[in-house]
Amino acid sequence: MIELNISKTLGRFQLHMELHSDSKRIGILGASGCGKSMTLKCIAGIEPPDEGKIVLEGRTLYDSTQKIHVKAQKRRIGYLFQNYALFPTMTVRKNIMAGLKCSRVEQEKIAEQMIGKFQLQDLGDRLPGELSGGQQQRVALARIMAYEPDVILLDEPFSALDEFLKDRLQQELIQMLEDYPGTVILVSHSRDEIYRFSDELVIMDQGKTICSGKTTDIFMHPEWKEAARLTGCKNITEIIREDAHHLQIPGWGIRLTLKQNIMEDIRYVGIRAHDFTPIWLREGQASEQGWIAVNVDSVARLPFEHKYFMRAALDQDDVCWFVQRELWRTLEEKGLPDYLAIPEEKLLLLK
Repeated sequence: MIELNISKTLGRFQLHMELHSDSKRIGILGASGCGKSMTLKCIAGIEPPDEGKIVLEGRTLYDSTQKIHVKAQKRRIGYLFQNYALFPTMTVRKNIMAGLKCSRVEQEKIAEQMIGKFQLQDLGDRLPGELSGGQQQRVALARIMAYEPDVILLDEPFSALDEFLKDRLQQELIQMLEDYPGTVILVSHSRDEIYRFSDELVIMDQGKTICSGKTTDIFMHPEWKEAARLTGCKNITEIIREDAHHLQIPGWGIRLTLKQNIMEDIRYVGIRAHDFTPIWLREGQASEQGWIAVNVDSVARLPFEHKYFMRAALDQDDVCWFVQRELWRTLEEKGLPDYLAIPEEKLLLLK
């Protein structure tokens, strides 16, 4: 369980972070510079908040009103840094033993247990520089797990890796944490990492919590513009709400009539680039007011999808349409569609 409500000012940047969750796997998603890493540092005790409260697993670690500020060394928190922060002149075994507050014999026993658990056999006497990226990650996690933390914080642990290695290490990390009973918090700007890892998701923007909830729910039905953008929606534009069932989309040059209610606080709409329905007009068929005319500016042809970038007029917003391989043959036979339709069930109504 985590209860977090903190504020901190650094120059012109202001952090106001709120999180209340019983989940054991939490993801924090946001653009670079939004305050994700600063939030972790406040939780770990590396940076003190200006005010607020931090409660982890029933322990109050910080409370500005009660003058509580538990030192970082006593918070029982493991922090996995982006570069793993291994001691370069110490062997794998000694890196794992570092920081353990027990006898030498007990330290060696724990180190051997961790070496076995994290598949580091035959690597105990090597230095970090002699290890692969995956091996270094396992050593860093073994060092954290050696002192049995209540919470593990993962600060963009895959950001510096190439895509192939990143996918493999993500899966390894998930497997290594499967039997860990404590809370794990991952911060990332990568929606794929967050979706793969977390059960509960927090969206941050410019130092603030935008929304939180089940990860799958936020990806499928984001309620906020920034949440839609961060979860991968390429097409977002402003609207003019006419009434509860009608709206204008000037940026796409269309007007929509919806069965669902359009709440008064809706300011934007979005549709994911894969969710359009292509329309080829039959002879004599007229277009409908909710269809977007296909006027392609450019095409990116990738191995597994083609990306079409278009706009109806110079003063309108770009529209992205991503086409999977199964539709390529249809496009070869029929050419580009005349219009793109927006299925109502795929339309995102956003605040």
